[in-house]
Amino acid sequence: MSSRFTSRKRIRAAVVLLVPLLFLLPGCKGGKGAGNEIVVGVVLPISGREAKPGQYQREGIELAIKQINDGGGIFIKDLDKKLAVREVFYDDGSDQAKSAGMVERAMSSDNVIAVLGGYSTALGEAESVMPDRYQTPWIATGAAASTIFSRGYQYIFGTLSPTDLLGYTTAEFLGNLVDQGKLHKGLKLALALENTDHGVDYGKGIDKWIGEHPGYFTVVFSEKFDLGSTDFSGLLQKVKNARADIFLADAHLQDYITMHRQYVQTGMHHQMISYGARGPEADARKALGDATNYIFAGIWWSSKLPYPQVKKFIADYQSFTGHAPDSWYPATSYDAMRALASAIEKAGSLNKNAIRDQLRSVELRDSLLPGQVLHFGSNGQIHTPFVIVQNQPGEKIEIVYPPDAATGEAIAPSPK
Repeated sequence: MSSRFTSRKRIRAAVVLLVPLLFLLPGCKGGKGAGNEIVVGVVLPISGREAKPGQYQREGIELAIKQINDGGGIFIKDLDKKLAVREVFYDDGSDQAKSAGMVERAMSSDNVIAVLGGYSTALGEAESVMPDRYQTPWIATGAAASTIFSRGYQYIFGTLSPTDLLGYTTAEFLGNLVDQGKLHKGLKLALALENTDHGVDYGKGIDKWIGEHPGYFTVVFSEKFDLGSTDFSGLLQKVKNARADIFLADAHLQDYITMHRQYVQTGMHHQMISYGARGPEADARKALGDATNYIFAGIWWSSKLPYPQVKKFIADYQSFTGHAPDSWYPATSYDAMRALASAIEKAGSLNKNAIRDQLRSVELRDSLLPGQVLHFGSNGQIHTPFVIVQNQPGEKIEIVYPPDAATGEAIAPSPK
């Protein structure tokens, strides 16, 4: 027998031994995630400037995973058995490039069937280019800018209603106060908008409502600011010079805290003040105390919603984390994981295209979100209503709009 023939036999034997091992490696199609568990990627900031919201969003996802696994997992018809969900988590450090890279890694190397994450417009926009590239479903749990959902991507979904609807609902709430006689017609608005697509959308929503309701309000000042600024004194001086009646800013949590601290130092007072979707956060009230009283916010969810599933979620979340849910953050991520679980079960397999198709038609009829029904629109984004909450003395937070969800009366105009 020639040495060449012997070498060929040895190579064949090595291949026979090696192939099964390859299918056990994390990124291979026949790996553990293909038959023994369902691997879901989660990419969120738990360090950097967006750490707090990212932490709360992660907790919402992990609570949902725990409840799914405590119930035996998700039934996969093709395998005729239930599989547990396993999270592969990455902290993106609130960094866009890092966030995109981690989503790419999860989709290309970790054998995930979907990725949840994308807290904030900036991080969400960075991540959103990856799902179609790797044909892997992605659900944004904390990004709502229209630019993410207007590019025709087929594998992206989002559990936040559009930011322009936030701006529109904010103006609608103020208009309702005019109709009630709490505010006067013809008031002047000053706008400070974060220099992102989120800020653009928020301003567009306000402008749209004002255009549809002439005579209610006029915008006398509007200027953009950069995320993460430490000094808003120049901007606030311009707001002061505008002599507006109402001040509306679209800001992230840390910018809200910084800006409002400096707002108070100027001695300014407006009849109504809002920082967009920020206002009731525990960190803000801890940092600013009574200075946050009377600030109102348009948010995607409130623990005050009078649904049985909300009461249960609050109790479960408190038990799981040791603290109450802060603002809206954990609810949208919790429902994202539940929507994904429903789509996987309806798909009956771990085929990512089948799961994507089921996400397009999934309906959570016991959703935590306003209206209690979650389904994704044709562009992948949900369109549930916003609720307006107001910080009130005594550390109270009340839903003040819409009327059918209100838990208290809006205090308007804000007392000096």
